Amino acid sequence: MRLDGMGLLVKDMGTMIRFYRDVLGFEIRENEDAKNVYLVKDGTLFLLYGRADFERMTHRRYEYLPGINGHFEIALYVDTFDEVDEASRKAVDQGATPILAPTTEPWGQRTCYIADPEGNLIEIGSWNKPYEEKDR
Repeated sequence: MRLDGMGLLVKDMGTMIRFYRDVLGFEIRENEDAKNVYLVKDGTLFLLYGRADFERMTHRRYEYLPGINGHFEIALYVDTFDEVDEASRKAVDQGATPILAPTTEPWGQRTCYIADPEGNLIEIGSWNKPYEEKDR
């Protein structure tokens, strides 16, 4: 198997589309009024499913935590420490909830955490080198 993408079950499709597209730069692949919306970031498929539609499709009910949730995180990478600070500031200015201010960790990574409008965690981090060199 190969990882094709990941998805979020969302309550407010329009708000979530605008956040991921306009604030974080994801590319949208269809109209905002679609029941399931395909976004792409750096070649990775990112799906937004309407909660009610997904429940109807699977014939199940699910539970959704209100507020900030800690079930998973989405990690985004920028090339420099300064870009971590700038991306964090811009995202918060545009509606993200600040969780952890940009911090240089003891292991050498600069990172911060924000939450999207429905409380999902997003990390923005850097090893202060280009993406292609970060794991060397």
